[in-house]
Amino acid sequence: MNDFRNLPAPSPEQGLNRYLQEIRKFPMLEPEEEYMLAKRWVDHQDTDAAHQLVTSHLRLAAKIAMGYRGYGLPQAEVISEANVGLMQAVKRFDPDKGFRLATYAMWWIRASIQEYILRSWSLVKLGTTSAQKKLFFNLRKAKSKIGALEEGDMRPENVAQIAQDLNVSEKEVIAMNRRMSGSDASLNATVGSEGEGSTSWQDWLEDEDANQAEDYAERDELRIRHELLVEALDVLNDREKDILTQRRLQDDPVTLEELSGQYNVSRERIRQIEVRAFEKLQDRMRTLAREKGITVPAG
Repeated sequence: MNDFRNLPAPSPEQGLNRYLQEIRKFPMLEPEEEYMLAKRWVDHQDTDAAHQLVTSHLRLAAKIAMGYRGYGLPQAEVISEANVGLMQAVKRFDPDKGFRLATYAMWWIRASIQEYILRSWSLVKLGTTSAQKKLFFNLRKAKSKIGALEEGDMRPENVAQIAQDLNVSEKEVIAMNRRMSGSDASLNATVGSEGEGSTSWQDWLEDEDANQAEDYAERDELRIRHELLVEALDVLNDREKDILTQRRLQDDPVTLEELSGQYNVSRERIRQIEVRAFEKLQDRMRTLAREKGITVPAG
């Protein structure tokens, strides 16, 4: 996967507008074309096919990356990290699982961006657990929610409340708050000119519109669930997979009546197939989780 010739790369010198215009030149793929290219990569390690899969999804990577504005990091570098995640997704994509590449790739793209954000902030060198990552991304919001925005150490009752809300120890809350308020790479340092319109680095940590990093730990869990789901779908036959996908795995579910017409059976029969397929899928996901040593809360 190292041979991606002529792959556009965003840079401050080039300008993001020019980059975005450049990636629009790559055509979107029809489902059949995407499947054939993915099979060429999986079966024959065809780098030309992988290159086409990547370039056709550069717009998706850029769109997701734009949702992570507000971290004080160069947007070009965030997009580059998104592209790294996209390439990892293409490398691991199995077209026979029944999903489009875009659905699979968005999880890898977001994970790559979030890891880059954490690596880039020296103040979270020790924040390696899911709970600590969540604490980093959510401490300022938690303080604001309970009105604890004063400088320096927080009152004990505020520390206790945040620790409970974010499921971390009080010691971790105190340590993270001190590191985020310290003189070394302080997030309270003013950005821009002093005055009424000035802001601090800490103000940039949260993108109120995109809200992409609100629950980092939950995103980790969702990514794990998604990967288990994709693998577990193999337990279903084609009809079960199609009915379950149309009923439960898309934003606009198809009605029982519509599926009844598609398969020329009763609505009750469609419902029975859906319920049975869902139970089989859940059982398979639990089995895979045990085999992989993954702990995923029920639900």
